[in-house]
Amino acid sequence: MGERGAGADVNSNVLTARSTGDAQLDRAVWQWLSWDKNQKTKEQIESLLQNGKHKELRDRLCCRLTFGTAGLRSAMGAGFCYINDLTVIQSTQGIYKYLERCFSDFKQRGFVVGYDTRGQVTSNCSSKKLAKLTAAVLLAKDVPVYFFSTYVPTPFVPYAVQQLKAVAGVMITASHNRKEDNGYKVYWENGAQITSPHDKEIIKCIEECVEPWNGSWNENLVDTSPLRQDPLKKICDCYMEDLKKICYHRELNMQTNLKFVHTSFHGVGHDYVQLAFKAFGFQPPIPVPEQKDPDPDFSTVKCPNPEEGESVLELSLRLAEKESAKVVVATDPDADRLAVAEQQNGCWKVFTGNELAALFGWWMFSCWKENCSKDADVKNVYMLATTVSSKILRAIALKEGFHFEETLPGFKWIGSRVKDLLDNGKEVLFAFEESIGFMCGTSVLDKDGVSAAVVIAEMATYLEGKNLSLAQKLTEIYETYGYHISKTSYFLCYDPPTIKKIFEKLRNFDAPQSYPKFCGIYNILHVRDITTGYDSSQPNKKSVLPVSKSSQMITFTFQNGCVATLRTSGTEPKIKYYAEMCALPEQSDRTMLEEELQKLIGALIENFLEPDKNGLIWRSA
Repeated sequence: MGERGAGADVNSNVLTARSTGDAQLDRAVWQWLSWDKNQKTKEQIESLLQNGKHKELRDRLCCRLTFGTAGLRSAMGAGFCYINDLTVIQSTQGIYKYLERCFSDFKQRGFVVGYDTRGQVTSNCSSKKLAKLTAAVLLAKDVPVYFFSTYVPTPFVPYAVQQLKAVAGVMITASHNRKEDNGYKVYWENGAQITSPHDKEIIKCIEECVEPWNGSWNENLVDTSPLRQDPLKKICDCYMEDLKKICYHRELNMQTNLKFVHTSFHGVGHDYVQLAFKAFGFQPPIPVPEQKDPDPDFSTVKCPNPEEGESVLELSLRLAEKESAKVVVATDPDADRLAVAEQQNGCWKVFTGNELAALFGWWMFSCWKENCSKDADVKNVYMLATTVSSKILRAIALKEGFHFEETLPGFKWIGSRVKDLLDNGKEVLFAFEESIGFMCGTSVLDKDGVSAAVVIAEMATYLEGKNLSLAQKLTEIYETYGYHISKTSYFLCYDPPTIKKIFEKLRNFDAPQSYPKFCGIYNILHVRDITTGYDSSQPNKKSVLPVSKSSQMITFTFQNGCVATLRTSGTEPKIKYYAEMCALPEQSDRTMLEEELQKLIGALIENFLEPDKNGLIWRSA
């Protein structure tokens, strides 16, 4: 076990606990009841044991949290596969071990800890408490910790890691997930989320030191240790100052009569979006009063995800109508993502992530072109997107002469690649993922809803001066660079062997090791399989993107200009599909393109997923 921990004195409860008849489970129960000092979660396990709920005990105690696309994320509650005091202590101990190995100056440079406003009374579990325990583990080991004195947007943690030259940072958040969940997001010294091999190495280190160390439970250390600093004022001031680098029309912003409504979805965003608007010269946006303040129950929305569209934006749209505000900006609970709605002819258009990316891409490049020096080289300019996102930036790049690159799904891949490009003297203007995650500029190497909100406000203000709405500009962009019409949805499948069988069939379609050449009547030009590393469009047939064996993902490029990807979710029992019709500028019949896309999706579902045969449950996303 290594270092003797604080929970070594086993209480009588543990010693007299009935055996479950399963040695592995008995050991896990013994460990939990020995180590957990949170009375509520300890009682949850004791109650299951006393009531003979062995299957639930096994589910909770015999598997461990692993790093997914967004770090550790799970429901709050008792058990080694849930987010709770003990699993956060264990995770932090593993991170300490790994960072100690990686950085000889770890104890000089320190570590950043931030948190949102989530909480669960039944488990006595809150983001702030989990953050305090994260800090305690490190402070007890003489590591300086930059611990924010109040809740912050997720982007503040990667920003602080870079600004303070810390070796790493953690944000306690489950972003836009349901209220029962929480998470633990790890950022590396480069300000990007951790990628492989760091995640796998950290998991190994966690398994080497699962017993809490002396001092790990001392959450009061954040109030008493001289090694704890509060970076809030410095980071907030620096962030708002850096934000001004992507403000191009301050005079217009100061004079505009355009009104904006902002909802922070019961999360952290309100104060910070207000400050961002001020930094750009705007009057503050009108907050939705019922959703302005943090509320871990997210009591006015059925789910705290602004991506769900009009159904969850109801309060902000009604307030905007009352206040005659034309644009609504909605940040998700940890303020790293942004939804936008615009009023037009008495009804509301809620933009998709791909549509907003078209607007942001046009805007960031136009502003660069207007403000760059005479000797600036457009070939040094880059924009990025994840591979399941719209190809609209590729179309803009081809026409305008800058570079466009794709990454694997997840902003951790974008952040790392952007850092590489910056280190090589390149200029990155914008990056995005279709699930309303945007990175405007490079002050933060992660998605950032605060900066995106104020950039969209400046764009709307500028366009109003040209008598254009955001929606009208979007149409102009599509007419200039080609319509890019996309649809994303998913099927639920609770049987992992069925999911594997579906993807293996695609790899052995007409013959062994042979991918499909047609999907119904639609001719397939290229196939890329990220799981195996195959790409038929490359001369050596090898994918340029890294291989990701842990998840299933195959992309088909069709002769008619459609690109479709089938992939599994890293956190849920889903098979997702992403389909986009990428038309040339001269193909301007939108209705025809939409019909063609719908037909192709139908063929994709019928021929490749076969929901009836495979028992898949259809859900619209």
